[in-house]
Amino acid sequence: MTKITQFSQLDLNGSYSYADYLTWRFEETVELIRGKIMPMSPAPNFNHQSISKNLLVEIGIYLKGKSCQVFHAPFDVRLYDRKKSLVANHDIYTVVQPDLCVICDKHKLDNKGCLGAPDWIIEILSKSTAQKDTQTKYQLYQEAGVKEYWLVYPYEATVSQFVLNEPEEKYQLIKMYSTRDNAVPFLFPELAIDLTAVFAQ
Repeated sequence: MTKITQFSQLDLNGSYSYADYLTWRFEETVELIRGKIMPMSPAPNFNHQSISKNLLVEIGIYLKGKSCQVFHAPFDVRLYDRKKSLVANHDIYTVVQPDLCVICDKHKLDNKGCLGAPDWIIEILSKSTAQKDTQTKYQLYQEAGVKEYWLVYPYEATVSQFVLNEPEEKYQLIKMYSTRDNAVPFLFPELAIDLTAVFAQ
C-alpha cells in the first residue's frame, strides 16, 4: 500500500474506508462521508469556538457524575450500517468529527474515538459547512440512529432541535429556540441551557 503523507496524494474521486483513513499521515483534517473525502474547513472563527466552549461547559457540568460523556472536535466518530453486528475497519466508510457529541454507551468508546452513533450531536454552522451539516450530515446521523441532533446557527443566534422518530427512523423538528430561550434536550429534560449565555461574546 502506498504511504500517504500528503493530502495531494489522495484521489478526491476515489472511495476510501476507515482502514485507509488510519494510514494517512498529513496535517490536513478530513472527514469520510460514505467513502468520499471531505476536507474540513479552516480553523473555526472566534464566534464558533465561543459557542462550542459555552455549550461544552454547560453540558459537561450537567453530565458530571453521570454515565454519559460529552466530547468536542477533533474527535473521530465512526458510523456504519446498523444492521451489521460486527464491523471491521475496512467496512466503515464514514468518519465524522462533530462539533459536540454526547455518548452514553461506554462500550462505543475506544482509544480511537467512538464506534457507532452518539446519542446527541451538535453541529455549529458556518457558511462553508451549512450545506454539509443541514443535508449530508443530517441524513447520515438520521440513518446511523443518532437520537437527537441540534443545528446551531451562530449569526441568527438560533437552534433547531431534531429528535429521531425511531419506528420511522426519521428526524422530527420538535423545537426552534432563539437567543432568549432555555434550550432543553429531549434526552435530558432536566438540563436547561441558557442560550443568551451560549451566544454571548
